[in-house]
Amino acid sequence: MKRRDVIKTLSLLPAAGNIFPQKHLLSPPAAGSKPIPDLHRDAFVMDGHTHVMSRELVLKTDIGQRYPDGTVDLPRAKEGGLDAMFFSVYTPENYYPGRFETKNTFRVVNLALDQIKKNNAMIELALTASDIERINKKGKMAAFLDLEGGYDLYGDLDLLRALYRLGLRSMQLTAHSTTNAFIDACNDVYTWGGITAHGKAVIKEMNDLGMVINVAHASNDAIIQSAAASRHPVIYSHGGFHKIVDHPRCITDEAAKAIAAKGGVIGVHFGSLFNNPKYWTWQKPKNPIRVQPDPQPKTPRIFNSYVTTQTIEDVDKEFARELPFTFKGTIPDEYWMHVNQLAKVIDYGVKLVGEDHIALGSDLDGGPELPREIKDISDFPQITTAMQKLGYNDQRIKKILGLNWLRVIRNVTEGR
Repeated sequence: MKRRDVIKTLSLLPAAGNIFPQKHLLSPPAAGSKPIPDLHRDAFVMDGHTHVMSRELVLKTDIGQRYPDGTVDLPRAKEGGLDAMFFSVYTPENYYPGRFETKNTFRVVNLALDQIKKNNAMIELALTASDIERINKKGKMAAFLDLEGGYDLYGDLDLLRALYRLGLRSMQLTAHSTTNAFIDACNDVYTWGGITAHGKAVIKEMNDLGMVINVAHASNDAIIQSAAASRHPVIYSHGGFHKIVDHPRCITDEAAKAIAAKGGVIGVHFGSLFNNPKYWTWQKPKNPIRVQPDPQPKTPRIFNSYVTTQTIEDVDKEFARELPFTFKGTIPDEYWMHVNQLAKVIDYGVKLVGEDHIALGSDLDGGPELPREIKDISDFPQITTAMQKLGYNDQRIKKILGLNWLRVIRNVTEGR
């Protein structure tokens, strides 16, 4: 099952200018490089959802090298002014039918640690907000390890603890766009009416460990219930707003307010599908919304069958054909989104929940149909320019660029 098919079918801050003085020590931009606004160069910049390790795992590549395709590698991230990123490792639906999700999760987490170590001159692993600041002071990027997709379809707490010990500090509750044994996904059947008692146990364990709870891809009820169950702020790492595009992956105003009320943050996705009403109107006839069965199944669909005819190596070969995760279609000019539309979506979020609860979650190398002005992660400064054109002041922009993510990470991992 292809990732895009899955997607389509289905507050007080310290003075920002003094936190990361190392940026002023960086070398000036090389001749011919893309222009970067001074504000972007001086700000702390963090992406809340950047896909990594899928191609490195199955294609045996190195994220420290500049790729000729795709949208993310470390050299281009540095050019884009990134100081930190949710280093989002991915266990997609491909691995669920054969129950390979746990094995794949440990593979990609271990590989992420190996690749970070291999590229230590550019990036280091961060376990806390203080780690991020320490790493940045050395002029390096910080990787905050995040999991998208099911670490275990049943939510085994011992496996969760083992992943924490490896360095995982953020995790999506759903199995990507699949309802698992403890939480409903927005694109799948709503078996549980939100989350189960075990789902609450997973949340409690993550709270106790100091892990960031990510409710992206969860159903509306599941998001609201997860925010209520958690002692700590929760995040919605990447998506749009349902009032702008009524795709099931976009967050409702009610759920966004529930996240903000808990002190959490909503990351704005970079893709047209979730942010551009014209594009969605054009695409919607090709993507009928799945009608929920009545009554709801007592068992999630994923548990109705178990494929035993494939090895994990077979799945890897199939998965490799989808990489890199970049939009490969053609968009007519009238439906192509510009970065100013993305800024309008950010502004909608700010007006809805306040500037302390909106950030950026690009989903780069995750397949979004990017704005015309953004070809890859090196074009991240385009977002800053677009926000400046909205008339946002520097402090608001700095919050959205990264300080809001940093605040939540500090709250969860350091208890303050």
